[in-house]
Amino acid sequence: MTADAITSSDPATVPEPARPTMTIDGKSARTPAELEVINPATGEVAGYSPCCTPEQLDAAFEAAQAAFPAWRALGPDRRGELLRETADVIEREADALGRLLTSEMGRPWNETRFEARQLVDWLRHFADLRLEPTVIRDDGKLLLKAVRRPLGVVAASTPWNGPLGTLGMKIGPALSAGNTVVVKPSPMAPLSTLRVGELLRDVLPPGVLSVVAGPDELGVSFSQHPVPRKVTFSGSIGVGKKIAAGAAADLKRLTLELGGNDAAIVLDDSDAADTASAIFRFAFGNCGQACVAIKRVYATPAIYSQLVELLAEAASAAVVGDPQNTSTQLGPVISENQRHRMEALIEDAAARGATVASGGERIAGPGYFFQPTIVADAAEGMQLVDEEQFGPVLPVIKCADLDDAIRRANATEYALGASVWTADPEAAHDAAERLEAGTVWINTHRITIGPAQPLGGWKWSGIGVENGPWGLESFTQLQAVLEQKLEPAG
Repeated sequence: MTADAITSSDPATVPEPARPTMTIDGKSARTPAELEVINPATGEVAGYSPCCTPEQLDAAFEAAQAAFPAWRALGPDRRGELLRETADVIEREADALGRLLTSEMGRPWNETRFEARQLVDWLRHFADLRLEPTVIRDDGKLLLKAVRRPLGVVAASTPWNGPLGTLGMKIGPALSAGNTVVVKPSPMAPLSTLRVGELLRDVLPPGVLSVVAGPDELGVSFSQHPVPRKVTFSGSIGVGKKIAAGAAADLKRLTLELGGNDAAIVLDDSDAADTASAIFRFAFGNCGQACVAIKRVYATPAIYSQLVELLAEAASAAVVGDPQNTSTQLGPVISENQRHRMEALIEDAAARGATVASGGERIAGPGYFFQPTIVADAAEGMQLVDEEQFGPVLPVIKCADLDDAIRRANATEYALGASVWTADPEAAHDAAERLEAGTVWINTHRITIGPAQPLGGWKWSGIGVENGPWGLESFTQLQAVLEQKLEPAG
């Protein structure tokens, strides 16, 4: 049953406020000032983050630049060995990292300890992945090969809602390809990433991986610094546009994984109970604070009312509470501002004719908890439908048929993911072909087979791709090598 009030976390399960330091050139780096990091489940301080100075930012990038030639010269096999060592270190600390991540961003520990192991999986995957040269021509006179070379220094910026998982997507391929990396986590949840930097100081050579932290203003200096040749960023569309504009000044390479407003299309022949259960899980995991979470549901007429009813029942039954507790399904949203946004979205939808089928209110007590909410009779023109809510509020929209649903699902600048739910394989694959999204799921959503699966957004949802050989290639520069074979001397 959804909690009416949330009590404070059990002190035995809440870590003491953390105070990790930055890692620059393989050494601990303290700062004159610190930022409070708030535990969204309690409203209390989860820890203190360093506040990087301009001089320290310069030092981090200079150390990465100095370390690049030797790291590149190690070759892929030795770099792979070191990446496997980093994975072993993180694996031993996965549970503790999960606890720390839960305390700083409120995601249930059942999920955050899995996220810490995602980082391990990504490091091991890219430790073994190779980009072999492609021979284009070899006729005894000319040898033409296409080879991949590292770019140099990479600036990697990670989001608050999945910092460890996205960290693996960035440093795994970047380091494997022979680049050095400076990481900047979000100021809302920097503690676990800073801790990773501490853990890896004695594994990687100095300067190969540095971790800095600071307020939002640091992000501008970070992405526009003259040293890095590539910026990889996961976050909002608005910030992504600013990074792209700043990178244009010196033609930095970019990978941007930005926001999503994923549509789930449910057809009349779907099993209503199974579909509702799955959609609720994929919409409300991490309290809806995931780029590829289901954000809009389009249902055809015969199944619409039953689907709304079943989703509302699931929302009412969901266990909302202390994210350190293993029985909790949903934790808090990240901040009080985000909770206000949920209220504003619901108010706007109601004013435009929508009805709240379940939930709709904040939960009393400490922290930033909000009832999981199903909004029926939703339609385009409501902020809840047109924008990415990034929270535990899900609109359900009635559509005429599959063609109508696809047209409406595509009528947006968001194009990260989408799903179609039907017992008809032909209709499913037809929908997958026509949906404009970087990933299309059939009868599921948001699942991944791991680091081999490409992830990227279309339209405003991103530039480039992460994961697999495509992600690894994005951290390299293509080079053509042509050798003219000399005739033997007569």
